[in-house]
Amino acid sequence: MTWSATAPGAHQPDNTAFTQQRLPAWQPLLSASIALPLFFCAGLAFIGLGLGLFYSSNGIKELEYDYTGNPGTGNCSACALADQGRAPPLRCSCAWYFSLPELFPGPVYLYYELTNFYQNNRRYGVSRDDSQLSGLPSALRHPANECAPYQRSATGLPIAPCGAIANSLFNDTFSLWHQRRPGEPYVEVPLDRTGIAWWTDCHVKFRNPPLVNGSLALAFHGTAPPPNWHRPVYELSPDPNNTGFINQDFVVWMRTAALPTFRKLYARIRQGNYSAGLPRGAYLVNITYNYPVRAFGGHKLLVFSNISWMGGKNPFLGIAYLVVGSLCILMGFVMLVVYIRYQDQNDEEEDEE
Repeated sequence: MTWSATAPGAHQPDNTAFTQQRLPAWQPLLSASIALPLFFCAGLAFIGLGLGLFYSSNGIKELEYDYTGNPGTGNCSACALADQGRAPPLRCSCAWYFSLPELFPGPVYLYYELTNFYQNNRRYGVSRDDSQLSGLPSALRHPANECAPYQRSATGLPIAPCGAIANSLFNDTFSLWHQRRPGEPYVEVPLDRTGIAWWTDCHVKFRNPPLVNGSLALAFHGTAPPPNWHRPVYELSPDPNNTGFINQDFVVWMRTAALPTFRKLYARIRQGNYSAGLPRGAYLVNITYNYPVRAFGGHKLLVFSNISWMGGKNPFLGIAYLVVGSLCILMGFVMLVVYIRYQDQNDEEEDEE
């Protein structure tokens, strides 16, 4: 055995202020004259911000309609009768009639809302193949094992897009019509379906596979659509810039929600005579009822909403700031009382001495 000797202190750090932890440091000593004003100022700041957020949220207008179709809840109940653990027949449609007595200020956003739908379930959330969704030809032919049981079709073909998230794609459709005055015909309101997904999702995470002879259909040749789909992924839209894996509705759905009740953007109303919002008058929403929710006790809602500088309607943030600000001020008063009480005791003890 060979022993090697090292000089004493060879592995010691350099004798510098940084390595020897001799740098000057500031350690604040929080006295009552410093801590109490900090608590009161922080509390007032939180309360002011909370009031702004709360009143801004209350100023946002929303119009909701539950079109699940439970018996006796509207004309969508006929479509929902077929929703007994399976999808209703294709092209089952219903309508929602409503009127606006005044302008619904824009910009107006149209959302669909689902309840009791757990997109945050662990097995559901990982049931996808991001390599396939990014357009890799190898992943298109060989989906990831996480997609099982929606990895391959009954005939053995690879499913594109694979996984439970894609298989449960929301497929109800809506169209909005406006009647300015009684007796006049309804005019269709243009719904802007572009730009509803995150830019990074459409241009970075989701890409179509390379075209084959200029055809997207040939690129997906040899694959099968998910079991619940009635058409392949390359036929999601006639627009070549909005079909396949980069379809806006598909990309929005694939960004899973954290809570069982969630909304997803369907369209924006900002074109033509409706750029300033929805004018007063009668409205009709034609609903193509395809998506089954009654099997798991869920509900489907349509939501018209506008936004403010803070985004959509969400009073929680304003209430949270108000609660934190109130607690800061309350704790400030408690510490002030404690400080005055013990300060008086200290003064009495000093006088006795």
